[in-house]
Amino acid sequence: MKQIIKKPIALFVLGLCLVQGHRAKAQQVTSLNTILDSITVVNPSLKVYDAEIASLDAAAKGARSWMAPEVGVGPFMTPYNSSLWKSKDGAPGNGQISMSIQQIIPNPKRLNADYKYMSYLSKVERERKGSQLNELVAEAKANYYEWIVFKKRLIILDDNEKLLTYLIQSAELRYKNNLEKINAYYKAKAALGEVERMRVMSLNEIRKRQAVINTLLFRDKNTVFDIDTALQYKDYSNIFFDSALLIQNRTDIKAIEREMDVNRLKVETERTRLLPEFGVRYENMYAWANQPQLFSLQGLVRIPLAPWSAKMNKANIKSLHWKNESLQQQRETVINQAQGMGTQIRIEIINSTRQLKLYEEKIIPALRMNFKTYQLAYEQNTENLFELFDAWEKLNTTQLEYLDQLSRLLDMQVELERILQIR
Repeated sequence: MKQIIKKPIALFVLGLCLVQGHRAKAQQVTSLNTILDSITVVNPSLKVYDAEIASLDAAAKGARSWMAPEVGVGPFMTPYNSSLWKSKDGAPGNGQISMSIQQIIPNPKRLNADYKYMSYLSKVERERKGSQLNELVAEAKANYYEWIVFKKRLIILDDNEKLLTYLIQSAELRYKNNLEKINAYYKAKAALGEVERMRVMSLNEIRKRQAVINTLLFRDKNTVFDIDTALQYKDYSNIFFDSALLIQNRTDIKAIEREMDVNRLKVETERTRLLPEFGVRYENMYAWANQPQLFSLQGLVRIPLAPWSAKMNKANIKSLHWKNESLQQQRETVINQAQGMGTQIRIEIINSTRQLKLYEEKIIPALRMNFKTYQLAYEQNTENLFELFDAWEKLNTTQLEYLDQLSRLLDMQVELERILQIR
């Protein structure tokens, strides 16, 4: 009988362990670096650029190809009157069958210019891929840091729930003994309901951030995981946003520069199309009716410098010069905007960091001591619930303001790193 009882108990314990193990696995802690590394590998928007780069590199391999040879066949110097085709009275007939082949030999300078141009196209896409990765990294970091702030908010809400529950129970007991007024009791009840509302909101916001990160990782949007809440503030107070720093880091600026290089190479290809190209044409005539067999061998040359044929190439060269002028102004605009935004954000970060330090070292510790003082007096029946609740409310409001300030600081840090393209 004991063995029969022990067996279900053992199975229950084993099942409980498996469930707990599954939950632990589902709630595995994922660091920010792990998320960013995974995005680099699996995000489909980056694979689009990989495919485009491979496509351009594959196309560049055929840049030095020659034009296909031209082959022709047909009658040559054959009269319309078919009766003249045959020989008569010892005279040979008229008409021949001609077979021809023609090959244009491209100018080597044009082939080399085309190859350089087509080989360089993928470099633009590589820089654009880096710019897209920078945006994905910024989005992931923003959601990750917001998740951390909401988790810290939940910790405060849990503490508030325990405290308010204690105050409500204490007030109920004191009210029965005519030691407390009822108005503060209802304020505490309302505050407890507000804590529950904020918890529901915070949990919902966490789920939204989790779904965003799962989307960036290209996996099931309902995948459950946890994050590391350790925060490390970065000091950007000594960074100055000169153009050299931005040009060195920003791949979107490099993409503009690579596109300008592509246009310069395209100008070279247009110029090489103004160079002459040579060719050869060979014809062999198969005669009939006692006529000798003939052949023709010709050298060919294309003269693209003629005004009516060079007009399009010269127009393309002029157009490409204006395109580069436009890209140059676009480059200067991006640098100027980045310098302005970066400088402004750096100033705000310095100010926000100072405010957080005041919260952490002076404001919150003082309010916490103030609350503990009122709590001790309340427990000794020398203060009422209304005063204690007021002290708690100031502490709670300040703690939530601190988290809001922390969230703004982290958002600014993410934006500054996006501008500098720092991971």
